[in-house]
Amino acid sequence: MSKILDAIRGKAKSMEGEMSFFDHLEVLRWHLIRAAVAVIVFGGLAFYFFDDIWQKIIMGPKTPSFATYRFMCYMGQLLHSDGMCITSIPGKLQSNEMAGQFSLQINAALILGITCGFPYLLWEIWSFVKPALLEKERKAASGFVFFASALFFLGILFGYFVVAPLSIHFLTNYQISPDIENIFTIDSYVTSVATLTLVSGVVFQLPIVIFVLATIGIITDKFMREKRRYAIIIILIVAMLVTPTPDVTTMLVISMPLFVLYEISIIVAKRVVNKKKQTELEFFGKA
Repeated sequence: MSKILDAIRGKAKSMEGEMSFFDHLEVLRWHLIRAAVAVIVFGGLAFYFFDDIWQKIIMGPKTPSFATYRFMCYMGQLLHSDGMCITSIPGKLQSNEMAGQFSLQINAALILGITCGFPYLLWEIWSFVKPALLEKERKAASGFVFFASALFFLGILFGYFVVAPLSIHFLTNYQISPDIENIFTIDSYVTSVATLTLVSGVVFQLPIVIFVLATIGIITDKFMREKRRYAIIIILIVAMLVTPTPDVTTMLVISMPLFVLYEISIIVAKRVVNKKKQTELEFFGKA
């Protein structure tokens, strides 16, 4: 994986004798076209089965019988904490535009298409970079698509089953005055669910981002350990904002995966730094 950045920077130079700049653009164009086709195919399937997707997936966090809320009630019974049990999600949803619901279905299907097609998009990027790598480099970087995709979908699951439902419960119950009735547009609801879910998927790419930054020497495991206290504070603030109650247990449920993710990133940075030191020692040893 550590060779991916060098391959991207040196793509044009390494194949300059064989392909022109415009040839590279043509190859890249076809990779992007195939990725776009995959997104359209997944989006078309989502559009076709939208009724089930709408009721069971998109509207899930708005339903008190959602798996997350039932699990929280179960945990509340075990811990004798009534505040953890969520039995209602107030607020009405409405569409204010004539083509609002049709546009909503298209946009939601497109978002689902991008989400489902993410691994194939990564594969097309890898296929574009792969010819510039040596056989040894290809083997070293072969896990990029798998790990990035796995982290992305883990983040999606965390965002959908943890961040999104708790945030929706907090926002729909928040009132500055009982005289104000909460009526939300359907676009606002879908955008909130999609944003919270996709952002979580992106956040779970932190180990990949740290790997890249450590590879080019911008960040080290030592720096991350020194700034751990600040990271903990930020994570706790985020967990506090999306937690529906001031219950410490619920806040820890939100923050624990983020703590683990940060520690994994430290391990990744340490391995990269150690590998770079070993390579330097071998180079000077031969010299």
